[in-house]
Amino acid sequence: MEKIPNLRTVNVTRYITPLREGGSLPALAEADDDFKYVLKFKGAGHGVKALIAELIGGEIARVLNLKMPELVYANLDEAFGRSEADEEIQDLLQGSQGLNLALHFLSGAITFDPVVTVVDPKLASQIVWLDAFITNVDRTFRNTNMLIWHKELWLIDHGASFYFHHSWTNWEKHAQSPFALIKDHVLLPQASLLKETDAIFKEILTDEVLQSIVNLIPLEWLEWEDSNETPEAIRDVYFQFLSIRLKHSEIFINEAQNARETLI
Repeated sequence: MEKIPNLRTVNVTRYITPLREGGSLPALAEADDDFKYVLKFKGAGHGVKALIAELIGGEIARVLNLKMPELVYANLDEAFGRSEADEEIQDLLQGSQGLNLALHFLSGAITFDPVVTVVDPKLASQIVWLDAFITNVDRTFRNTNMLIWHKELWLIDHGASFYFHHSWTNWEKHAQSPFALIKDHVLLPQASLLKETDAIFKEILTDEVLQSIVNLIPLEWLEWEDSNETPEAIRDVYFQFLSIRLKHSEIFINEAQNARETLI
């Protein structure tokens, strides 16, 4: 039975602390359901495009039964952040009114260390396949973007995926790209079951499932000032990109396998 993705909406009630320095300045925040979240702001860095990548990449991972913290829409009221003393953070909050995206905070989780934890070939192949599919440039030894929580491997941070959307040109060509940057993937050495994974995942990710994930993108994230395209047209490009890329998955699978052979 196909899983139809659905996201809850929470209202942010308390900004606790920024989580790291950098362009995006994600924060630990609390919402009106009394849970803590890692909050990603539409007013930061790459704006709504990073949130769209986070949303699509995370929900594809979930449909594929990979461990992902729950994603929620996080609403920021216009009055939120006025009392914030840090001017940069206040500007970020003021520029992020409306719907943002947040991940459930995994309290006590530790950063995945490939030296300490060996990932089995099946799981490694699944994660490498996912990242090659969504063109995620950010799962490297330098920045693994994975956590160990309750002795299980959890995926976080897919905001650097779908990098084609930053230029929005030749997306059809990007959809059939081999994704050479997979050579830097932290789990590539263990990913010995890519073809087997490909066959299974292509059955799960039907066009209906991909469309349902793309339909999760809020309308207000699709009203781009630098584009003349309608939100519906932008949404359709994301769907077409995923659908075409999946149909031609042998292109990125062969690239990953060749890159792996040079490593081992």
